[in-house]
Amino acid sequence: MTESVLSHVRIEDGVLRIAVATAERGTSLSPTGMTQGIEALRTAGADAGAVLLVGEGANFCAGGDVRAFATAPDRGEFVGDVARLFHDFVRALDAARMPVVAAVQGWAAGAGMSIVLHADIALGGPSTKLRPAYPSIGFTPDGGMSWTLPRIVGVARAREIILTDCVLNADEAVRLGVLSRLVADDEVQGEAMRVARTLANGPTAAYAGIRRLVADSMGRSLSEQLDAEADAISAAATTATGIEGVDAFVEKRRPDFESIHRG
Repeated sequence: MTESVLSHVRIEDGVLRIAVATAERGTSLSPTGMTQGIEALRTAGADAGAVLLVGEGANFCAGGDVRAFATAPDRGEFVGDVARLFHDFVRALDAARMPVVAAVQGWAAGAGMSIVLHADIALGGPSTKLRPAYPSIGFTPDGGMSWTLPRIVGVARAREIILTDCVLNADEAVRLGVLSRLVADDEVQGEAMRVARTLANGPTAAYAGIRRLVADSMGRSLSEQLDAEADAISAAATTATGIEGVDAFVEKRRPDFESIHRG
């Protein structure tokens, strides 16, 4: 079955919504979603202040399309092409100045789990499950899982999870920091959209700085990070966002970050 050409991307209330998988592909990773997502992440600009990643189906994303792997004339070339497209999407997510929220309903396996690990905030429900899934088909990870998971749960635990193809239930995923928190299964997408909308209307320039500071911290010493924080907060104080935030505090009113972002 060929994938629908309908858009997997839309901007709603300042939120860039990207469908990483669709029901018609068995909620496997969507090449169309990746391609459209890359372009949207690079061009959204002032139209969006947050990213929401969703799966359009029972699951968030059940991994790569294994049936397509099996029927490819050259499996190595085909899988490599899929991985390179997926990795371009991951790089675009990483480069985005906007906070990234994931609505993780059902299964997030293989590539789906890799995507969740790149979210700033990942919401799940009691029925949410995550699984590396790569060893079950004799593959190694892609999508950055071997880089992100050790940074979230520690190297030893990451090795165990990936090597044993461990299924993480929702509670364990929250305990390990893979998921941020849980809501009712039927509220995952709605609550994730609410969080993304709130972020989109917030101090987006500050969020961009926060994301970069946290991302870069792993490669710096404490002293280097302190220098980077001093530079960042000094720069933030002179931005429209920083000026509005301080002035609103002094004037005892709610800051109007939304008009700055839309301006």
